[in-house]
Amino acid sequence: MIQIVIDTLGGDNGPSIIVEAVLSFLNKHSDVRITAVGNKEDLKHLEGVCHIIEATDIVPVEAGPMEVIHMRNSSMMTAIRTLKEEQFDGVISCGSTGGYLSAATLTLKMIPGIKRAALVSGFPTQVSGKRTVVLDIGANNENSPEELVQFARMGRLYSKAVYALENPKVYLLSNGSEEEKGSPLVKQTHQLLKETNFPNFMGNIEANTALNGEADVVVCDGYTGNVFLKTNEGIIKMMGGMIKDMFNKNAWTKIGYLHVKGEMKKMKENLDYKAVGGAMLLGVNGVVVKAHGNSDAYAFENAIELTYKLAKANVIEQIKEGLC
Repeated sequence: MIQIVIDTLGGDNGPSIIVEAVLSFLNKHSDVRITAVGNKEDLKHLEGVCHIIEATDIVPVEAGPMEVIHMRNSSMMTAIRTLKEEQFDGVISCGSTGGYLSAATLTLKMIPGIKRAALVSGFPTQVSGKRTVVLDIGANNENSPEELVQFARMGRLYSKAVYALENPKVYLLSNGSEEEKGSPLVKQTHQLLKETNFPNFMGNIEANTALNGEADVVVCDGYTGNVFLKTNEGIIKMMGGMIKDMFNKNAWTKIGYLHVKGEMKKMKENLDYKAVGGAMLLGVNGVVVKAHGNSDAYAFENAIELTYKLAKANVIEQIKEGLC
């Protein structure tokens, strides 16, 4: 039985969408037990199907690491503490990103040998159904070359565990594909990966080709990765609006839409970030998933699906074994 604990407070859309997501998820999975942390009144529709823990304090967005840790009765800290003390298989929150990452790192500690945790997610690519693992997408503002090498190792192991790739192709995100291109950080990391004969390291890759389906893992520092993430989300949203306006222009374009409706639906599903649900904090000693702050029920259900998949794949143990 997979056991998952969910922080139901702190999201932009309130706990009702989380309740809806949990009920939908449990209708499809009989091998999962969910514990919901939050206001019992908000969670009354989960009575009888979930274990409920009362916690009404919400971690504010601007909370610092120590402030979060001292908010022991918050829904976020209660969920993380439950994961650790009850040895659950995963925890999810769509609350304050900074607070959640800090609390998880300080409470659960790092996997032995790992210096920094990284947020990792599978990005949609030009190849239908193919995901490219990108890390770090925002857990850190600064990283060292040694930390990026560790990200490469964890990203490779994550790709093998989650996407069943035997020998993932690993790239460094840079401003040019040539070896001599990149920031001092990228150049030093490139040299370290070459010197250690990192498995299937393919060199640098530019942002405009990073998601063409060739790369299995793309490594970058947290600041660059977060800019990459938000740029892609913004472009996808902008393109979606432009395409919608184009097909709604007149009667002829509306007729044209009918001819490509099926393919448009496939493209939309492939590019929808909500289909991923969230990102895992890779490197801490537990399955910690950060859902989007503005998640709707569909996105949050997919965050639960991601957590379930990571737990079933035993990804933490696989990473520990792979780092030995």
